[in-house]
Amino acid sequence: MISNQILQNTIEGLKGITRIDFCIMDTDGKALASTFSKQENYEDEILSFVESPADSQVVQGYQFFKIFDEHQLEYILLANGGGEDVYMVGKIAVFQIQNLLVAYKERFDKDNFIKNLLLDNLLLVDIYNRAKKLHIDTEVRRVIFIIETKHEKDSSALDNVRSLLGGKAKDFVTAVDEKNIIVVKELEPNDGHAELERIAQNFYNLLRNDGEEDILIAYGTVVSDIKEVSKSYKEAKLALDVGKIFFGEKNIIAYSALGIGRLIYQLPIPLCKMFIREIFEGKSPDDFDEETLTTINKFFENNLNVSETSRQLYIHRNTLVYRLDKLQKSTGLDLRVFEDAITFKIALMVVKYMKYMESLEY
Repeated sequence: MISNQILQNTIEGLKGITRIDFCIMDTDGKALASTFSKQENYEDEILSFVESPADSQVVQGYQFFKIFDEHQLEYILLANGGGEDVYMVGKIAVFQIQNLLVAYKERFDKDNFIKNLLLDNLLLVDIYNRAKKLHIDTEVRRVIFIIETKHEKDSSALDNVRSLLGGKAKDFVTAVDEKNIIVVKELEPNDGHAELERIAQNFYNLLRNDGEEDILIAYGTVVSDIKEVSKSYKEAKLALDVGKIFFGEKNIIAYSALGIGRLIYQLPIPLCKMFIREIFEGKSPDDFDEETLTTINKFFENNLNVSETSRQLYIHRNTLVYRLDKLQKSTGLDLRVFEDAITFKIALMVVKYMKYMESLEY
């Protein structure tokens, strides 16, 4: 069904060209959109007209028209007057609204197909058959972007994103829940990681300029066949969740950049607790004071380089060595040794994951 706002915009555009007022009503006589300066009650006339075999007629000086969608009566159009010009313009308005109905029905069918495709609700043979009927290419490069903002999604939000993206016919914007907007983006043959980042950044900038806040965008890997679109969607969804845990400072998260984080995210909590208990003998790496944690993180950022880490922390090299020695005594792990550093890094990530999962339970 066409939104009332679209209907209103349509008849306002026609009035601007023709100077004729219109009113679109449902079959019960309720006004859905109107340019009439004064709204009157035509319920009885509408009901009578609906029951009549005529497709158009003049009632009380107004031209009435029936608007059908595949032989099903959908709307009644009123035009203010009984002259020949009003009749011709009214017929044009009817034709335009019927075309809108066809376009919206096709978009609804495509939207329904894309949702089921994302959720893996279609058999393989159905995917190709329905794609062919809807004139959707099956062998082009696509990637899924998931856009999350702090606002819950509604139809107007989806329309806003569609307009922000330019309404490209080969791209699809939909939602399978109230939290996220999903963009199925068609790519050029040579588009790679840099182009995906640019597209994601454009989405982010457009939404920020549109007044959205707390935007998080995640995307999966590029797929070449329509049957693999759900794979890219699952990857983007995982990137969204994992990104919140391990990449909190980023607004754009790529599945390909998750690294070991996506493995940790799939570990059961009891196994994580066992790992931390065995490595740190009942302690937790996040129990360290702020100075120690800052030293550890900076040491990792600089790829275990003692000289560069001490320079960035504005401390003497020997001071950093003393801190690392102290950490080794308390944990048994020497961060200057690659294997120990990897163990400690994983432990920090596991603790962060456990804390995040605990926060979801409350």
